[in-house]
Amino acid sequence: MRPGDRWRWGTDARGRSPWARGRVLAALAVLTAGLLAFHAAVPNTVARLGSLLEAFLPWLGLAVVVLLGLALLRRSVTALVALVLPAAIWAHHFGGLLLPADTGAHDITALQHNVSDENTDPAGTARALITAAPDLIALEELTPSALPVYEKTLAAEYPYHAVEGSVGLWSRYPLADARAMDIKPEGIGEGWSRGLRSSVRTPWGEIAVYVAHLPSVRVRWNGFRSGWRDDSAELLGAAIAAEKLDQVILLGDLNSTVDDRGLAPVTSQVRSAGGGFAFSWPAAFPLSRIDHIMARSATVTDVWTLPATGSDHLPVAAGIKLVDGD
Repeated sequence: MRPGDRWRWGTDARGRSPWARGRVLAALAVLTAGLLAFHAAVPNTVARLGSLLEAFLPWLGLAVVVLLGLALLRRSVTALVALVLPAAIWAHHFGGLLLPADTGAHDITALQHNVSDENTDPAGTARALITAAPDLIALEELTPSALPVYEKTLAAEYPYHAVEGSVGLWSRYPLADARAMDIKPEGIGEGWSRGLRSSVRTPWGEIAVYVAHLPSVRVRWNGFRSGWRDDSAELLGAAIAAEKLDQVILLGDLNSTVDDRGLAPVTSQVRSAGGGFAFSWPAAFPLSRIDHIMARSATVTDVWTLPATGSDHLPVAAGIKLVDGD
């Protein structure tokens, strides 16, 4: 073979044309396209593989990049043509998140943060959250020892707060009718309290704010374990559906992405924003946005993450446009 022959797109040493080689790569491209387009068809009956796929669905874009590199190395026109399909589907689903968010004006800023029950610097974490100047702050994994630190550090800027179990809400605006929300699935012991509902009296009218921390999921050798999370999501979705106030804001660690069908009872009630992936977990190398700020009868204009604190999650903030209730 003469120098440079490997870069030519003619027949290879076995006499195959660019259209005849790379068929395996083309098949993998079609498979990737199928998973992107029809992820809902992947069953959850076997190890909840459907939810596992949906939890990391945006990362199938990496498969397209890898296959592109292999197709170029293989000099396969067939594979390159096949890759147009998954690339187009990925761009349709997630391409808009790469564009700058059309934030527009928003009325309030909300912040959501799982502060971690192993956080060794709750005071520093609270101060970091204050610098973002949110109007609402929702915290999860509050421990009895750390809670007084958060209360003391946030008190000056956020005079109104409510705590139920391990979740809490701090606000610049008065709270009313704050109460625990039962999202505990069957099988979890007593003392598990991770839901809170409160009214917030804003200049734009009274809104309902929900704070929730759904049960964790686990990836094990025998599959994706999300049964408790899914049951808790059903309870949360039912609570939001029954909410009498029109405008609702949900702040919480939902332990999966909005693409995960396990969160359908919630995502059918409230919506988030496009523009940016805002991956929040794990903090050291964020792979997924499992911390969410969503709304009903209000618009989440944009979502972004803040710098790491002492938690294994990144704080997530969002601008929200409310409807004047007067």
